[in-house]
Amino acid sequence: MFNEICIYEAKINKQDEIEQLMKEVAQFYMQQKGVIDVKYIKRTHRQKDFNAVKAGENPIPLTRYVGKVTYVLYWVVENEETHARVSKLGIEQFYKRWTRCLTTMPKIILGENIV
Repeated sequence: MFNEICIYEAKINKQDEIEQLMKEVAQFYMQQKGVIDVKYIKRTHRQKDFNAVKAGENPIPLTRYVGKVTYVLYWVVENEETHARVSKLGIEQFYKRWTRCLTTMPKIILGENIV
């Protein structure tokens, strides 16, 4: 399997628009041959510090967003060829709408499963 993790920084005033777009993109991707899973995650919590993690404390809910809202895409496909083909289709269909919502270009991590 081949994976993409993509970190998006969205404009605060574009949250509704980007979340609707994410639903459309996920549905579009899932209809494509070779796509196994698509998840979008909104950062809603943070850790107090590493000691809190070691102590087993719950994460702290975010109460406000400063400058941006962070989202993450976790996308699993069969192989690199599927990723290339579906990425191209997605960019052709959704790119302009994405760029209106983002503060900067996304950070993209690509790779194969280890476990």
